[in-house]
Amino acid sequence: MLLVIEVGNTHTKVAAYEGDQLRALWRLSTRRDTSADEYGVLIESLMRRQGLDPAQVQNVAISNVVPPIQQALEWMCSRYFGVTPYTIQPGLNSPIPLAVDVPGEVGPDRVANAMAAMTHFGTPVIVIDFGTATNFDCVNARGEFIGGAIAPGIRTSLDALLTRASRLYRVEFARPKEAIGRNTLTNIQSGIVYGYAGLVEGIVERLRAELDEATPAPVIATGGLATLIADVPRCIQHVEPNLTLDGVRLCFERTCL
Repeated sequence: MLLVIEVGNTHTKVAAYEGDQLRALWRLSTRRDTSADEYGVLIESLMRRQGLDPAQVQNVAISNVVPPIQQALEWMCSRYFGVTPYTIQPGLNSPIPLAVDVPGEVGPDRVANAMAAMTHFGTPVIVIDFGTATNFDCVNARGEFIGGAIAPGIRTSLDALLTRASRLYRVEFARPKEAIGRNTLTNIQSGIVYGYAGLVEGIVERLRAELDEATPAPVIATGGLATLIADVPRCIQHVEPNLTLDGVRLCFERTCL
C-alpha cells in the first residue's frame, strides 16, 4: 500500500493506493502547527475506520507546498509507518524535464499535475489547478513542463473584494442565471463567476497560442474549486478532482520503482 499526502495551502489530502487503485481518500485542513504525533494518530485512525491496516503501508509519497510542516511529516512517516518518505523536490528529483529558468522554484504540485496529465491525456496538455491560487501548468509536445501562469484563486479574489469594499457582503459562490445581475447578490456572483471564466479563457487562449501546436492542447481542471467553476469556461474539456494525488503516485513510481 502506498500512502500519498498532498499538502496544499488550505487543505491536505491523504490517500491510500494499492497499485493504481485509490482505496481511500481523506481531506484535512492544513495547519502549520500540527505535530508528527497528531498526523500519525489521525491518519492511523482514519485508515482503521475505512477498514485499512496501517501496517500494510509500505511507502509514503509527499507533495508539500507548505515547507514548515515538512519535518513533522517526515517524523510521522518514520515513527508511525517505519518508512522514509519520497518527497517531490523540483530541481532535484523531478521525473519530468523542467524547461524553466529556475527548476527549484516550481511547485511540487505543478510537477505532479504535469506528470498525471501527460500520462493520461498525452502531450501537449494544459492543467488548471483551482485552489488558494489558480495555477496554469503547461506541458509541451516533448513532455517538458515549460511553466504557465499563477493567478489569485477564486475564493482569494472574492475575499479580497469583500475586504476592500465595505458595502459588499459575502455571498454563496454560485453561477447566476444571467450575466446582468439585478441585485447586489447576483452582481457579485456574476462578476466572480463570469469574470473568472473570462480570466481562464483569456489565459488559456494565450497559452495555446504559445504552445503553437497543430491541435490545441486539451485543458484539464483539478483542485478543490474545480467543480464550482469548470463548467463555465468553454475551454475546459475534463475535470479530474484527484489529478494531483495521482500525479504524486506516478512521480513516486517513476522515481523509486
